[in-house]
Amino acid sequence: MKAIVQGKFGSPKEVLEIKEIDKPIVGEDEALVRVHAASIHIGDYYTIGGLPYVMRPIFAGIRAKNRVPGTDIAGVVEEVGANVTQLKPGDEVFGSHKGAFAEYASFPEKALAMKPTNLSFEEASAVGVSALAALHGIRDHGNVQSGQKVLITGASGGVGTFAVQIAKALGAEVTGVCSTRNVEMVKSIGADHVIDYTQEDFTEGDHQFDLIFDNVGNHSLSDTRKALAPTGLLLANSSPVGGWFGGILQPMATMATSLFVKQQGKPFLSVSKPEDLVTLRDSAEEGKITPIMDKTYSLSETADAVAHVGEGHAQGKTTITVEHAST
Repeated sequence: MKAIVQGKFGSPKEVLEIKEIDKPIVGEDEALVRVHAASIHIGDYYTIGGLPYVMRPIFAGIRAKNRVPGTDIAGVVEEVGANVTQLKPGDEVFGSHKGAFAEYASFPEKALAMKPTNLSFEEASAVGVSALAALHGIRDHGNVQSGQKVLITGASGGVGTFAVQIAKALGAEVTGVCSTRNVEMVKSIGADHVIDYTQEDFTEGDHQFDLIFDNVGNHSLSDTRKALAPTGLLLANSSPVGGWFGGILQPMATMATSLFVKQQGKPFLSVSKPEDLVTLRDSAEEGKITPIMDKTYSLSETADAVAHVGEGHAQGKTTITVEHAST
């Protein structure tokens, strides 16, 4: 099969290449999926680049077990392991695990769910890590309730577009922060208010929020807390990544500072459970969430696609369409 293979850390265009490799071996608890589409999230870019450097031993361990990067897919089950009970050959599925940038991927059954019937394979592949992070941040760690005021930075990005929709579905009053070109799009997915960061700094306004879901992390903690209600919560989902510790220190500082003030702040780890994929599927079928699609690339263009996401200006989700010789 054709697959994207990574041999070392570096920029996507330097370290990713398309090769012919063997199909994955299907484990007893796994399903072999004929991949029709894969999507890219910012974590793919950082993992391929080995950023921050302190994480390289972990990334290297992951790569040693599977040289094919990527996590999010949608496709058709071709074969199932002996212990698989909920899936069968021919089922259209989506999910997140590893080894996504290939014609075939072998995923644990618990990492897959039936594809939303109203979404294309490309759209379904976009409902992966980014949507799960938004769900866990807004619903679980943020515990958003109807009527609360929620601010989402990076509202036009992969996580942000899902976070806006999920917060709105939970009844929150949602404010999104994005650039000028994305203002109308963020309004169209349900944001009650949109702040154009090229014209206004949300930390300098008079509004205060019950939750700030920060997908950018480009403000100091003290400035960000100015926009929090006295007992508000700051969820640090991202910060500029680079060097040895970039991307780690600010979320940890957010949590540490919360020990001394009423306003709470914390990073969070998004850990997927099988029922979360079902929740996202149902939300898509009910029209509560719709993937916002950016550019689409072919499998052979994966390096360009990952580089595009790494630039930080993608509108929604960037996807890869995987063509098979027999289709």
